[in-house]
Amino acid sequence: MQIKTNLHLEAANEVFDLEIQALKLVKKQITTTFEKAIDFILSSRGKVVVTGVGKSGIIAHKISATFASTGTPSVFLNASEALHGDLGMVAKGDIVIMLSKSGTTIELVKMLPTLHKVGAKTIGIFSNTQTRLAQNLDLILDATVEREACPLNLAPMSSTTVSLVIGDALAAALIKARNFQPKDFAVFHPAGQLGRNLLLTASDVMHSQENLPIVSRKNSLKEVVIVMTKYNLGAVCVCENNKLEGIITDGDVRRFLTHSDTLTAKAEQIMTSNPISLQAQMRLSEVLSIMENKNRQIYVAPVIDSQNNCLGLVRMHDILSY
Repeated sequence: MQIKTNLHLEAANEVFDLEIQALKLVKKQITTTFEKAIDFILSSRGKVVVTGVGKSGIIAHKISATFASTGTPSVFLNASEALHGDLGMVAKGDIVIMLSKSGTTIELVKMLPTLHKVGAKTIGIFSNTQTRLAQNLDLILDATVEREACPLNLAPMSSTTVSLVIGDALAAALIKARNFQPKDFAVFHPAGQLGRNLLLTASDVMHSQENLPIVSRKNSLKEVVIVMTKYNLGAVCVCENNKLEGIITDGDVRRFLTHSDTLTAKAEQIMTSNPISLQAQMRLSEVLSIMENKNRQIYVAPVIDSQNNCLGLVRMHDILSY
């Protein structure tokens, strides 16, 4: 069994080594044309159309999605479907990026006359740059690899990896060139957790006003439990004249129940004084960073203003389910 495990790990290590080697090679190969590719895209008044078939098509789809979500308008075009009407999505001024290991993909070859006719610029990410197709494109990003990481040197592995990384490199350069910011990223991700974390603030998800569980320092343990049960948020805020003095979580109550003076206990004996607190204007990304701090992870936190007035209560659950 140990021998077999070593063989498996050896095969895995070989894939890593070959793909890293391929990336280092391609990194040098694209230096002469990469800047021009960025200039093409930045100067274009149209969109970026990324196309391919098979595994190259899958990589093309991902590259297009990355462009679109980071400020570069982009669509994926299935090269097979393009020949049956979908080429209509390409317009004058568009940039068409073609992905192909061989550089001879027949669907891409058949697309070329139409692309020239409509006035689109063409960029190829090919592992073979010495083909008729490659020579008829406006620009080539040389993705040539010495061999695939596949043990048979057949299945696209190294070639798809370098194509994907070239796409990521283009997207990253465009992000910097356009000064694309986190707030811009959030606009394109309103339904995802990343977008919510960047768009929303603590005030958007907190429980406040009549939904905020509050007790005073002198409330009994029984009264604390009654309020905690009524609101079912897993915690209560301890306040005097609306000023936050502490917080009591259900965990605090359970731990305190091991004491002998539970019948006479008051909230001030159970609460955590000066708890970790949030500001209403904090982005959810910042809230998560505070609540997930590995040195003191918490699942609920009060929200206060600059005068220490208690405004609300935020639970981790509220952030993840909003």
